[in-house]
Amino acid sequence: MDIIDNLTDTKIRTETFFDLPEIDLQRKYGIDKWSIRKILVHLADAESILHERIKRIIAEPKQVIWAFDQDLWCEKLNYESFSLDISRNLFSANRQSIIFLAEKYYQKLGDKEFVHSETGIRTLKQEFDKITNHNRGHIEQIELALKMTM
Repeated sequence: MDIIDNLTDTKIRTETFFDLPEIDLQRKYGIDKWSIRKILVHLADAESILHERIKRIIAEPKQVIWAFDQDLWCEKLNYESFSLDISRNLFSANRQSIIFLAEKYYQKLGDKEFVHSETGIRTLKQEFDKITNHNRGHIEQIELALKMTM
């Protein structure tokens, strides 16, 4: 699969989980792990952050991109009660824009470098690829949670 296929596939798969019944949204893939609801809200926030990073990398030279603490976001933004409708819309809109940007810049500017505050020098291609890898990892967690009995 190429980057566009990967971004599109993970977008479609993720969007279906927003329609789960509330009982399933509370499922977890392990003890002390996030519920499906929290994962979905996290995916929406992460998508927003990654979208902004990609735009910065494309538009501005010599970017230093700062990491974010996902656990603090979950706690301080109260993911358990955050609107899934807002999260779905945020995820979908950001992903659609990321797909558009990947079509235009993945090959053209893919080797453009930036500095990530925790992982060091990276490229635009690596950041695009990170989006699908991150999303796939959470899809696997959600599918595992759905298989587990409560």
